[in-house]
Amino acid sequence: MQCSRRGFLKMTGVGVACLSLGRLGVNLAEAKAYSAKLKIEGAKEILTVCPFCSVSCNIIAHVRDGNLLNTEGDPDFPVNEGALCAKGAALTSMSNNHHRLLKPKYRAPYSDKWEEKDWGWMLEKIARRVKETRDRDMILKNAKGQTVNRVESLFHMGTSHASNEECSVIHQAVRGLGIVHFDHQARVCHSSTVSSLAESFGRGAMTNHWIDIQNADVILIMGSNAAEHHPISFKWVLRAKDRGAVVMHVDPKFSRTSARCDFHVPLRSGTDIAFMGGLINHVLENEKYFKEYVLNYTNAALIVGEEYSFNDGLFSGYDAKTRTYDRTKWAFEEDAKGYIKRDDTLKHPRCVFNLLRKHYARYTVDDVSSVTGVPKEKLLRVYDHFAASGDPKKAGTILYALGWTQHTVGVQNIRTAGILQLLLGNVGRSGGGINALRGEPNVQGSTDIALLYHVVPGYMSMPMADWQTYDEYNKANTPSAKSPNSVNWWQHKPKYFTSLLKAWFGDRATPDNGFCYDLLPKLDKGMDHSYLFMFDRMYKNQLRGGFIVGVNPANSLPNTNKVRKALDTLDWLVVMDLHHSETSENWQRKGSDPSKVKTEIFLLPSAHRVEKPGTVTNSGRWVVWHNKCVEPMGEARNFGDFFVPMINKVRELYKAEGGILPETLLSLNWPEKYDAEEWTKRINGYFWRDSVVGGKKYRKGQLVPSFTALKDDGSTSSLCWVYTGSFTEEYGNLSKRRDASQTPLQAKIGLYPNWSWAWPSNRRILYNRASVDVNGKPYDPDRTVIMWDGKQWVGDVPDGGAPPLASDKGTLPFIMAPAGLGQLYGPGRMDGPFAEHYEPAETPIASHPFSKQLSSPVYKFVSSDMDVLAAPADPRFPIVLTTYSLTEHWCGGGETRNVPNLLEAEPQLYVEMSHELAKEKGIANGDGVILESARGRVEAIAMVTVRMRPLLVQGKTVHLVGMPFCYGWTTPGCGDSTNRLTPSVGDPNTTIPETKACCVNVHKADKLTELDR
Repeated sequence: MQCSRRGFLKMTGVGVACLSLGRLGVNLAEAKAYSAKLKIEGAKEILTVCPFCSVSCNIIAHVRDGNLLNTEGDPDFPVNEGALCAKGAALTSMSNNHHRLLKPKYRAPYSDKWEEKDWGWMLEKIARRVKETRDRDMILKNAKGQTVNRVESLFHMGTSHASNEECSVIHQAVRGLGIVHFDHQARVCHSSTVSSLAESFGRGAMTNHWIDIQNADVILIMGSNAAEHHPISFKWVLRAKDRGAVVMHVDPKFSRTSARCDFHVPLRSGTDIAFMGGLINHVLENEKYFKEYVLNYTNAALIVGEEYSFNDGLFSGYDAKTRTYDRTKWAFEEDAKGYIKRDDTLKHPRCVFNLLRKHYARYTVDDVSSVTGVPKEKLLRVYDHFAASGDPKKAGTILYALGWTQHTVGVQNIRTAGILQLLLGNVGRSGGGINALRGEPNVQGSTDIALLYHVVPGYMSMPMADWQTYDEYNKANTPSAKSPNSVNWWQHKPKYFTSLLKAWFGDRATPDNGFCYDLLPKLDKGMDHSYLFMFDRMYKNQLRGGFIVGVNPANSLPNTNKVRKALDTLDWLVVMDLHHSETSENWQRKGSDPSKVKTEIFLLPSAHRVEKPGTVTNSGRWVVWHNKCVEPMGEARNFGDFFVPMINKVRELYKAEGGILPETLLSLNWPEKYDAEEWTKRINGYFWRDSVVGGKKYRKGQLVPSFTALKDDGSTSSLCWVYTGSFTEEYGNLSKRRDASQTPLQAKIGLYPNWSWAWPSNRRILYNRASVDVNGKPYDPDRTVIMWDGKQWVGDVPDGGAPPLASDKGTLPFIMAPAGLGQLYGPGRMDGPFAEHYEPAETPIASHPFSKQLSSPVYKFVSSDMDVLAAPADPRFPIVLTTYSLTEHWCGGGETRNVPNLLEAEPQLYVEMSHELAKEKGIANGDGVILESARGRVEAIAMVTVRMRPLLVQGKTVHLVGMPFCYGWTTPGCGDSTNRLTPSVGDPNTTIPETKACCVNVHKADKLTELDR
């Protein structure tokens, strides 16, 4: 007899049917005599999604009489196949948790207690504070007299716990209020991913998807501890290994990931570009690159202008006074038609290929070894294995996470992967690509919908003061094609931007008024409103009030001592969360006197994942629906059910009282109540008048079938153009699809095109037209993604529907790039067109062999009495600290520390150190220790282990230590934030923090005050 796992569970009574094992012919008489009723007997199964990392494992919730009884992995979901990590497995106890915040609470200025209030009272008070602050501080004109319509004293810091629908509500609300200090978790975790991958290929997302990892021949895991931080994803790594793939882990610490790889290579944190630069040099010098791919599909043959140069660590155009580059100096050379000149012989000295070769020739194995601390034989072992994937019949993939992103060179860390994978021809291919392991439940979706100050949904620029009109915006943001066979898809940006404005303002948005563009807040050039500068201005008393929703900056941001003091300066603060946190309780932290803290705090209970419906987007861009399983505990609400009525209260105040610029709020296309699936439709988009698309008639009010149907005349709307097509009149809500059917071609690589929906256009592997030759024939027939059958593409949804490149109407595969090519040379980033090794802002060495420029000349920082950096090779702080996550805890731990079994598994803050360092410091395993940086001190328990090893760097021993960052003082006895040690510095492109490499010292503690041992 054959029976699937799911079928067996159902037949044995674990499923809804509660059938008998007697169906299998088993005599259960004796067993029945001792059995108790099943916990889930008579329960209803409801599908939801795990609320943690972006694997987005599907979960079955068992609900009876409105109560959540149990949760388990969904065995039908192709990604997790029923498996869950420790956090996902604890979902029931997370939701049914006595630590949950159940009622709104209010803390009056200078008070020492919380008071319970009802939602109506809270909404009235919050709306009043918002209007007062907005009216007092609205800036209508900037110093140049340009209309900007913004308020700088209000802020919003958001969460990836929000669904796509909630994110859309929040974004529209924030823009209506005129807020520009607008940021969220993606800034802190993967903002450098978007900037680097977009520069390399055209889009800022993971190129492939979780299941496709199994198809790789060689896997380089660097900047990630995937087995512990994305546990279910790692099953696909192990399947690749079972098929014969070589799996390598390059990381400062030996971990569970290392243990399951073929080998582990420890390196000094902050030296990834040196390591990867050596690998790029190895590929070039040994001619391991995929020549046909490089010539046809990358910008290797394009000619760079005469003004470009690189000299001793600095690119041309550097201004030392402003610490910025004039990027026009890096431009390509163009012909009379505006097309970039190229040399297909690759002999021109200024063609990209030769500049690339020259740039990385300096990254010799000897110099790379001296800087990274990796012995030469280990470098070459990695280099040889990964370079072998340049064979068109092999595929190599790179997995990374925060170990690469959170650096002052985070963008360029990832750019090295882009350069490498383009050289090897691994982009667009099954088993290839760059897999950014995103670590929050909807960080991909909340980035697409853009809870960020500098962009609007769909990766379009935020309006700037220099673009005063709708036409000026479109002119500045619509690129022209840079080669004759480039698709240049961003030429359609006016259609997408206009449809966004139509979605925001509805009938009020017309061609005559520029679709209400004038009402939008606008930024001044060069102003950074991200969290780093937000909290710096807050610390300097320049902000009055705002919203912190589903995040815990008092624990999770760098230089946390400063963040906590900054919060004390606010007049009022709204916090919405599942639990009390270090942020909500900041006014009563150790050393604080509540009678001197003026901040009025509105603490609102938030709904958990199982208590609300909506969509989230996993790291592979699959948009999946989570159902509401039970009602929210107590008086908790989802984010939409707070923001919709709150904005309505503010609108009522403006209607009754007037005020400054009320039309931005009163013109919004805004509902009376929040309905998640209605917002799913708004995200997809509607027709606003009868239209004909592809010969088919659509009526006003019907859903737009594809982003190719969006128009710039006001006839269509969409809250995020890349999601158009996800909810259609013909097929309904595609995020709910659960169809595992595949064609034999698709099944061979595990494409699953009919399960849920992926942006864009349900494409599962981005840039897939680079997986075939110019005639449309797959380079690797055994791992075919798409192929041209003479009339059409079959397999995946092609990335651009034109015929193969060699045909009359053929186009290049990187359709989002103006030149249609993958960019080995990327002139759009703030710190250079090639990745260059620079030391972290705090470094244990005083020089390196690649140039005289020690650290990035353009990294971002703020200046205050609390922003102190250790000098290079500072003898007071000789040890390199890196931070990391744990399987049992999520981010700052604010949720998981409230789950007893997870806290028991990882109960308190510790620091991993080598036996050599411990001996040098007189520290034994289990001792209490103090770690100090130039900014603060932290108590921890010493874990003396071989997992951390001293490295030989430039002939001297450099010690590394590692610490998790998931603990905080609101959980008794577990310690406090590691981020009290980390600096307020960031990448120049995205301002992502450098929490993975700073300098500290450690000594044995006489006593501990933060950890109850």
